[in-house]
Amino acid sequence: MNDKSKVINNLKLIVGKKYVLTNKLNKEPYSKGWRYGQGSALAVVKPGKLIEMWKTLELCVKNDIIIIMQAANTGLTGGSTPYGDGYDRPVVIINTMRMDDIHIINNGNQIIGLSGSTLYDLEKKLKPIGKEPHSVIGSTSIGASIVGGVCNNSGGSLVKRGPAYTELALYAKVNQNGKLELVNELGIKLGSKPEEILNNLQNKNYRRTDILNSKKLASDDKYSSIVREIDSNKPARYNADKRLLYGVSGSAGKVAVFAVRLDTYNIPQKNQVFYVGSNDSNVFWKLRREILSKFKTLPTSGDYLHRDCYDAARKYSKDTFVVIEKLGTNFLPTLFELKRKVDHISKKTSLLPNNLSDKLMQLFSKLLPNHLPKRIENYRELFEHHWIIEMSDDGIEEARSFFKEFFNKNEGDFFECTEKEGKKAILHRFTAASAFGRYSAINEDKIGGTMSMDIAFPRNEKNWFEVLSKEIDDMFEMKLYYGHLFCHVLHQNYIIKKGVDPKKAKEKLFKTYDNRGAEYPSEHNVGHEYHAKNTLKDFYKDLDPTNTFNPGIGKTSKLKNWE
Repeated sequence: MNDKSKVINNLKLIVGKKYVLTNKLNKEPYSKGWRYGQGSALAVVKPGKLIEMWKTLELCVKNDIIIIMQAANTGLTGGSTPYGDGYDRPVVIINTMRMDDIHIINNGNQIIGLSGSTLYDLEKKLKPIGKEPHSVIGSTSIGASIVGGVCNNSGGSLVKRGPAYTELALYAKVNQNGKLELVNELGIKLGSKPEEILNNLQNKNYRRTDILNSKKLASDDKYSSIVREIDSNKPARYNADKRLLYGVSGSAGKVAVFAVRLDTYNIPQKNQVFYVGSNDSNVFWKLRREILSKFKTLPTSGDYLHRDCYDAARKYSKDTFVVIEKLGTNFLPTLFELKRKVDHISKKTSLLPNNLSDKLMQLFSKLLPNHLPKRIENYRELFEHHWIIEMSDDGIEEARSFFKEFFNKNEGDFFECTEKEGKKAILHRFTAASAFGRYSAINEDKIGGTMSMDIAFPRNEKNWFEVLSKEIDDMFEMKLYYGHLFCHVLHQNYIIKKGVDPKKAKEKLFKTYDNRGAEYPSEHNVGHEYHAKNTLKDFYKDLDPTNTFNPGIGKTSKLKNWE
């Protein structure tokens, strides 16, 4: 490789001095994962135009530099940052968030999202025309990118839509001869040379007649049928599913994505949230089967929350809940940036504790009044298992009649949320994900580690709620269960007791998942937390034969040419 300082100077010529970060503290928000993993990088580069990104890629490939593509860095498994040591070449992180434009095409039925465009901006842009994106809660609220969702086959909470998926994209890859090439599968006539294609897309220099409509998919068109197959012994969705590995879809950073083309969805005319509780997990098993097999209209979403997770979220996610409710999700990126800056300061000053921002925010949350509605709080006292089921349009009356009859014969109960209660119930479930991180941060010295598992259970799994043997259960201080119950995708977070070996705990857990026919991860992708199965490894090697992009993902080789 050429002299590193020369490479950095050339990067500055391409994107501007301001957008090449080389100082360790300035790099940290990009080199450290949102929840998991961190490593060192020669530089963080933030191109503002697609052509700048292309030239940055050219420079890195020419100088034999590892490329890690990154958008919002909101992943849960560390898949968009370097991870530890062992790289045989210097690493450059290319952050795409400045290239955030969104083009609405085909009368609003499809969109083109550039590399750094976010789900939040897409939702805002589509709302006036009566449309919505693939994901409307969860990832939307934390500023996640559109491209990141596709690259990770993120599933989200929406029962009818399945994982984010497209066969229409514009991306760069390094071929087996080590040459960078641009692949235009976007289905739009943009020219023939890379510079021409990228500039035309950036400047919207194409006509309606240049947009080709083929049989290539811009969403998963089979999931609504798959999720209804309640007797299948296979999970409904998971990251190593061959059906959904295509081009950028499921690519996990093994290519550089300039743009994706995706379908949009009609906003329902009416929505109704039903809050369901039970003390018997078998009741939810039966309820799930009845709804998926008999309802004419599938639920919009159906998110599960165990009582312990409810309590943890009420205590450790209160400030996040209040910030989103009072200031809106558009304030969250600002909050995260402020949080990182506070933690930077605390690291530089020995008198201040680690994770200072979390400790301050937790202190602040204790001063806030209870944020949850009385009827939901009452269900917390009554029931161990909570299920927030949202129906739309014709499905509302169908669900209303069914729940009345069902709970006349089965343990548990339900109520129809007011609009305010419904929003709070969904937000409480969403912010539950942050409780795990907050507890870990403020109790860092008292625990033995953490594990955030993302498990897809078979569609016919009756014993969906985990019951561990005493030997395994004794390894954990806390277990938090939540997830997307109609899809049988559960997020299972574990706080390990001090003195327990995290590796052994993980091995024992994985064995229990394997015995139950589960697949993992289901929607967060392998990152650096999971081993990639052979299906994924083969896909990655085909996309990136020289192992230039994101090496080490899925605990694979970090070395050139996969050696």
